Amino acid sequence: MPCLPLQEIPRLVLWQGDITRLRADAIVDADNSALLGCFAPCHGCIDNAIHSAAGLQLRDACAEIMRAQGHPEPAGRAKLTRAYNLPARYVLHTVGPIVGRWVTWKDRRELAACYRSCLALAAEHGLRSVAFCCISTGEFHFPNQEAAEIAVRTVREFLEQQTTSVERVIFNVFKDLDAAIYRRLLGPD
Repeated sequence: MPCLPLQEIPRLVLWQGDITRLRADAIVDADNSALLGCFAPCHGCIDNAIHSAAGLQLRDACAEIMRAQGHPEPAGRAKLTRAYNLPARYVLHTVGPIVGRWVTWKDRRELAACYRSCLALAAEHGLRSVAFCCISTGEFHFPNQEAAEIAVRTVREFLEQQTTSVERVIFNVFKDLDAAIYRRLLGPD
């Protein structure tokens, strides 16, 4: 297969599968406000998958960040740790909004802030590739379609407006529903 010139390589790509297998500069973990991983053993959330695959060193690194910070992590911000036993180099940690009965303007603003904060931190550290999970759509109940629309719009705006080292953003999905949504939003290859 011939190599594509850099300008022909898509900056936004969709990948369906296990995010803990991606060899990106950074993968994004949708954390809880403690940043210490899921507290339900064998739970199927992305936070548990990433912490389990990365190893105990990730929890130790997050615990150190939280001790130094002295308070729970608010929604919409990002922290960076090494990825330890993952093929990625780093993990970007972000806390998405928890949706109640319906999505509010604050939920939308905080979700967009998650994507912007992760990309800004990645750029600050010279990272070239970032893989996002579907932030807040699982246990935090953000509707999949609206969350994907916010994700794609926010990432596109960031990449268009910022001089950044980030060359590729991977939207990692696990469910077929999310794959179909992102395919529609990202358009033809």
